[in-house]
Amino acid sequence: MIIATAASIAVIGALLWLLFSLAVFALPFYAGLSAAIWAYAQGAGLVGAAVVGIAVAALTFGIGQVLFATLRSPWLRAPVAAIYAAPAAVAGYSAVYGVSGIGGTGEAWRIAFSVIGAIVVAAVAWARVSALYPGDRPRHVALRVAHTGNLIGAANDG
Repeated sequence: MIIATAASIAVIGALLWLLFSLAVFALPFYAGLSAAIWAYAQGAGLVGAAVVGIAVAALTFGIGQVLFATLRSPWLRAPVAAIYAAPAAVAGYSAVYGVSGIGGTGEAWRIAFSVIGAIVVAAVAWARVSALYPGDRPRHVALRVAHTGNLIGAANDG
C-alpha cells in the first residue's frame, strides 16, 4: 500500500510537470488532431491528414501569438489567454483524475484532487501564454539595458 501510494504521488508529479510544460499547446494540439481526424475521414490518407493536422496546429498557435502580441489591453488579452487555458484545464482534470485512481483514492478525493489539478494547470497555461509575449517593458528598463548592455538582475550587474 505504501509503495502504491508513493508511486501514485511520483506519477502524478511527473504528469503534472509534463502538463505544465505542455499546457500552452493543448488548444493547438486539439485543433490539429481534430483537423487531422476530419481530413482522414474525408479520404486524405495518413500523410495528408498529418500535414493538415500540423498545419492547423501551427496556424492555431500562430494566430494566438499574433492576437496576444497585437492586443494591448489586458481586457482584450484575457479572453485569448482563457481560450488557451480552458483545454489545459480539461487536460489537467482528466490526467489527475486518471492517475489518482492508481493509489486507491476514494471518489470524492479523486474529484477534489482533479479540480485542484485543473485549476493549477489552467493557471500555468494562462501564465505561459502571457509570458509568450511579455508586452511593453517599462521605458526605464529598456533604457538601462541599452545603456549598460546588461539585463537587470544578471550576475554581471555592477
